[in-house]
Amino acid sequence: MAEAHFTAPLSQGFGYGIVVGLGFAFALLMIFITWALKRYQHEVQTSEMFSTAGRTVKSGLVASAVVSSWTWAATLLQSSTVAYEYGVSGPFYYAAGATVQILLFATLAIELKRRAPNAHTFLEVIRARYGTVVHCVFIVFCLMTNILVTAMLLTGGSAVLHALTGMSTPAACFLLPIGVVLYTVFGGIKATFITDYLHTIVIVVIIFTFAFNTYAVSPALGSPGKVYDILTAAAKASPVAGNSGGSYLTMHSREGGIFFVINLVGNFGTVFLDNGYYNKAIAASPVHAFPGYVIGGLCWFAIPWLCATTMGLTALALQGDAILSSTDVTAGLVLPYAAVQMMGYGGAVATTLMVFMAVTSAFSAQLIAVSSVFTYDIFQAYVQPSAKGKRLVWISHMACVVYALIMAGFATGLYYAGVGMGYLYLLMGVIISSAVIPGAMTLLWKGQNWVAAAVSPPLGLACALIAWLVTAKSLYGELTVTTTGSNYPMLAGNVVALLSPLIFIPILTLIFGQQNYDYESMRNIRKVDDSDVAADAHVDLELIPGEAANFAQEMTEEETHKLNRAAFYARTLTVIMTLCLLILWPMPMYGSGYVFSKKFFTGWVVVGILWLFGTAFGVVIFPLYEGRGSIVYTIKAMWLDATGKRKPVNAVHVAAEREDSGQVTPTSPTPDEKLSVKT
Repeated sequence: MAEAHFTAPLSQGFGYGIVVGLGFAFALLMIFITWALKRYQHEVQTSEMFSTAGRTVKSGLVASAVVSSWTWAATLLQSSTVAYEYGVSGPFYYAAGATVQILLFATLAIELKRRAPNAHTFLEVIRARYGTVVHCVFIVFCLMTNILVTAMLLTGGSAVLHALTGMSTPAACFLLPIGVVLYTVFGGIKATFITDYLHTIVIVVIIFTFAFNTYAVSPALGSPGKVYDILTAAAKASPVAGNSGGSYLTMHSREGGIFFVINLVGNFGTVFLDNGYYNKAIAASPVHAFPGYVIGGLCWFAIPWLCATTMGLTALALQGDAILSSTDVTAGLVLPYAAVQMMGYGGAVATTLMVFMAVTSAFSAQLIAVSSVFTYDIFQAYVQPSAKGKRLVWISHMACVVYALIMAGFATGLYYAGVGMGYLYLLMGVIISSAVIPGAMTLLWKGQNWVAAAVSPPLGLACALIAWLVTAKSLYGELTVTTTGSNYPMLAGNVVALLSPLIFIPILTLIFGQQNYDYESMRNIRKVDDSDVAADAHVDLELIPGEAANFAQEMTEEETHKLNRAAFYARTLTVIMTLCLLILWPMPMYGSGYVFSKKFFTGWVVVGILWLFGTAFGVVIFPLYEGRGSIVYTIKAMWLDATGKRKPVNAVHVAAEREDSGQVTPTSPTPDEKLSVKT
């Protein structure tokens, strides 16, 4: 078969218009929303509001943010690539291998709320328990996680924009972050939550469009049965090596199974070491962190599963005699190729919008994550411990700008070095996963000592690098981007990175003794003094969401009870869902070598579409329902303001509205306190 090279169906002007125009449109929208929240809800951008949203976010918005943040460029592009390469097994292995971490993280989120209710970052917890040495080790690993994730976002997103519009790849790397930096700086993590919600709506709608076009509307395909017939014929003409019967329609895939392990291992690091996920757990209202992450994880599963099953198989079905070049496949161009082949110009536009949304929403989460680490774990911890809110907000803003510039340059360098998103996706576990288990044990096991926490991550990294490079050299005789990016070397490096601390931690704990930690130093982490920011804004600090509890540091007895109950549910559900997604569902199908029948494949597709409807309810409709009180109150207040009828309202009204929308804290203003509204 001849190789087909992807040609840009859209103009460069369209590409620049989307990146710059839509980026600035979102920035202006968030500036307006931030102004409205400040005027009508007293959500002043203190340092606490910027990085934690006052710890008042409810489960629906948390779930939407988790879905959006976990829907990177790689979620859409890499999952479609493995569907194109391995068949139906690829999307499932991608989705299952990356959903489990979110569900497992729900347990850590609960423990973080229980052990350190006033923390701003996960690294603050590390420092509170172990001190400076371990803190510095984990700063390095967490920042490496953020750098790798951001590099994947920019390399994958810029490659797709270049392929679809002809836009310069370096220009895309530098222009994509601009709008994101603007709205993140103005709105903080609350802006990230809101834009995550808007981005998720667009992505879900476009995936529905792709699915119904492929399985119901397309003249070339039009039904699951037609797709099945074409793929069966394609497998007979060119069998897939390592798949049962050479078929694309089987879960028994040798290379797919290897990818499953790499994906599973690598994604532990990108969830458990990415401060962005801890930011969302911290921002959640104490009793909403657990349901938020569980709903988010289950809703996210349908996005890569259905999207990749649809677009990866569509690319196979419509490619004819001219297959995609290996360069285009590695760059993640399977999805745009399928969209253009099936829907023409409209498919190209939809793909551009979807990838733009995926890149910018996840990039915003990375900005908040890195700025929080720099603000609280570097500047406040070691440079100016007495810094107040105003100074810390400025540091957070500068960190966002500087990090965006550095990563734009780094992603451009990767492009010129020939390192693409697919390579980084497989590599990330090798680099970061050795810190996963020591980090998790910080919250889950009181016996781990500081030596085990400090030494096992770098030791694991060294072992992983050796396993990765030695395997590549022994199998292929040379070390190149191609050989080191192959499945077997990456498998060796990823597995060694994640599991080697299971050897190092017990040995070091045995040698140096157990710690028997009481978690008291974590509970002693205090919030920032934001009185200077509130004074500048002419707003009583006690009226800002989350700030009223500044001097009541302990959780209420009811909250503690609910968190303890949620911790039990989290552990139980984690075990059940992990068994279902990793063993009970895929393993019998893998072991039996079952090749899908036409009816089974049709059912497979129908379940995926129904699951996406569940996703739409969980992360599109449910957040609106939860926030209905706050939305109605703000719209009414804006109308009264616009017509000149607005009067100062008393705090009991705002407290009631906030309670409806999940924004109330245990120490909200009393009915006797009046709102200090700026008029």
